[in-house]
Amino acid sequence: MSEVKLVKDIMLGVFEFPHIPYWFSIEQSIKVVKASFIQTQKYSEPLAMLVFDEKYNLLGIVTIKDILKGLEPELLKTSLKIQDEKTKNLSICWNSLFKQESKKLLQKPVSDIMLATKNFVEPTDPVEKAAFIMIYYNLPLLPVIEENKKFVGIVRMIELFDAISEEIIKE
Repeated sequence: MSEVKLVKDIMLGVFEFPHIPYWFSIEQSIKVVKASFIQTQKYSEPLAMLVFDEKYNLLGIVTIKDILKGLEPELLKTSLKIQDEKTKNLSICWNSLFKQESKKLLQKPVSDIMLATKNFVEPTDPVEKAAFIMIYYNLPLLPVIEENKKFVGIVRMIELFDAISEEIIKE
């Protein structure tokens, strides 16, 4: 019988992942994404950052998808349901409006677009528990906290996949 893999065996430490304060603007968060992932060629899905408060309490996670959605003008958000034949015309409109209006939205705080953290695992939890939570809640990352509520790391889907698939294939 194989040994149970725990979250602590696969998690990344707090400072191994890009992080920003909640008051950073969307523009500042874009610069951090570019410096952390794109310019260093560290493409590990999802491209996301941790969002903290002044006391270094974890508040949430912001992904590049959240950033792009945060730059989408309000007018375009109301036009989500379209028919296929209208897609081409809407994309032309979306393109010009997106470029004009998005520049104004760059100064919006990242706290307005982040996904608040509501789900956690502990370092001693089995990896299957982390996988269940991430799949059930469709989470890009899962924070790891100790019993004293101290944030100690993050679990990504890639490490979960590796650990679980390795166990299944071995058996």
